[in-house]
Amino acid sequence: MTSLDKPAADQDPDDRPEPGDQAVTEAALFEAFGGIRGLVETTVPGLVFITMFTINKNIQAAAIAALVLAGLMTVVRLARKDTVKHAFSGIFGVGFGVVFAMMTGNAKDFYLPGMLYTLGLALAYLITSAAGVPLLGLVLGPVFKENLSWRTRNPGRKKAYTKASYAWGLILLAKCAILFPMYLWADTAKFGWVTVALKIPPFLLAVYLTWIFLAKAPAPINVIAEMEAREEAEEAQKTAAKEQAAASGSGRHRR
Repeated sequence: MTSLDKPAADQDPDDRPEPGDQAVTEAALFEAFGGIRGLVETTVPGLVFITMFTINKNIQAAAIAALVLAGLMTVVRLARKDTVKHAFSGIFGVGFGVVFAMMTGNAKDFYLPGMLYTLGLALAYLITSAAGVPLLGLVLGPVFKENLSWRTRNPGRKKAYTKASYAWGLILLAKCAILFPMYLWADTAKFGWVTVALKIPPFLLAVYLTWIFLAKAPAPINVIAEMEAREEAEEAQKTAAKEQAAASGSGRHRR
């Protein structure tokens, strides 16, 4: 059995990567969560909406401005051939918000789809963590090229994903505990500004805690590299067998 075939806990210390590769962890987190640009693309449309509504109290004008801005950011992403998943998630979120606000005539409903999504996501983090299959591991596993190897072969990493998923769930749940009561009793302007203000800080806190947990965890097992190594070994064995057969046949002919 090679060092690639051993579970992380059974590998010799000299054979496995140093745990807590912070640079790799940071880069992967930025890729998964969209970095600063992705955060801006999901935050600015809501800021534009509440700014416009605070100024003129016109739901339609505020909604159109937010939707146009989200569309422009998506077009820019497409034109630059960048990753568009965060831009698309932003424009879909804005689109649902616009539909809700226009149908009900209540500007606060612009933020309602995002609030419901946040609540559902918080419950998903908590439930999957309790079930032993933390959602963050499912999301980040492919990013780290470890897929689901952390579930059975890397218990330290599974523990880190579980802690991080609980952190995400509790942070998002705390955010919901602030916003849903405000949705019921606060005026639209106050509710909108608080919603925008709570967009970035909880996210950054959750990402930071995730980085802390994963940086201290064992390094991911690169199952993609393992597969490639096995394929190369099998190919080398086939080549060696062919060469041996050819050499044997050549020896018989000489006799």
